[in-house]
Amino acid sequence: MKILIVEDEDLAVKKIKKTLSEVDANADVVGVTDSIVSTADWLQTNPQPDLILMDIELSDGQSFEIFSRVPVKSAVVFTTSYDEYALKAFKVNSIDYLLKPIQTEDLEAALNKYKQMKQLYNTGDGKTDLNMDALVKELQQKLQPKEYRKRFLVKHGQKLVSIEVDEIAYFFSDGRLNFFKTDDNRKFVVDYTMDELEDMLDPQKYFRISRAFYVSVRSISQIHDYFGNRLMLQLKPAVDKEAIVSREKVSDFKKWMGK
Repeated sequence: MKILIVEDEDLAVKKIKKTLSEVDANADVVGVTDSIVSTADWLQTNPQPDLILMDIELSDGQSFEIFSRVPVKSAVVFTTSYDEYALKAFKVNSIDYLLKPIQTEDLEAALNKYKQMKQLYNTGDGKTDLNMDALVKELQQKLQPKEYRKRFLVKHGQKLVSIEVDEIAYFFSDGRLNFFKTDDNRKFVVDYTMDELEDMLDPQKYFRISRAFYVSVRSISQIHDYFGNRLMLQLKPAVDKEAIVSREKVSDFKKWMGK
């Protein structure tokens, strides 16, 4: 397997070479470049390698620009410390995305993935097309940040009003209907089940403590031990039913509160 390393840190190059030698005896580093310009020049004057290990942040800009300067037919494994580039990276021939510092097992897995995909997507003429719509769609589904509900449209008398999620202190159920209370103690019926709400609410902001309650951090004024290895929450604004953290939720709730 012929590999080009695109990396502007000497120590990182040495680490990658060492790791490659450990995980694949057939890995042959055919070149090392350290910038957009030098990489584009190298690709124009050398046969395309099988695989490129490419850092995203180079001294003269983001390596995505390389793809607009020269055709890149090789598969690419991007390396970087910044995961916000992941989705964009996968749209330009990428087969994997490794965060620095690169771990041996992660690089080995990326090389194995390349070999498997090379077999899977071989076109029959000796060439391999890894930049396929199906592959991109799969990676997008895994990496694209989920969109959570930002507001709810609810009834208020004879009118409909829009309430921002950031105004909602907690959601609760009385067994028949589901409600939420806002920070300023307004109460509204919400036309979704608690299970449906679980898919709509950002888990960083709301936690389902039981079948009957979703709470925000700011709604919790006090936490008390409760029998049966459970917890009782005192919420604000006040609610006329007990807000109990079920036993199986206690450990995850404590982690959530400590974030």
